Amino acid sequence: MPSIHHDAHTGRYSTTVDGEIAYLDTRLEGERLVITHTWVPEAIGGRGIAAELVRAAFEYARAAGLKVRPACSYAAAWAERHPEFSDVLG
Repeated sequence: MPSIHHDAHTGRYSTTVDGEIAYLDTRLEGERLVITHTWVPEAIGGRGIAAELVRAAFEYARAAGLKVRPACSYAAAWAERHPEFSDVLG
């Protein structure tokens, strides 16, 4: 898996695979990190890239003492499949 870059200023997590950029957007609402959008170009889909982007956001939130609200449908489905992060939901 290529490295994931977190731009704290914009709240975007991104990675580049085969020249294509995949990203996840977030915004802070107080002590809550809201995942608003996940995007992986079709050309690099099906490789687990979106899952790694969501995991990076959840891990960041946990380390920062934030709760996560997955407002995007992909992130919400990911959270349901990963109960080890249920402590971060809120």
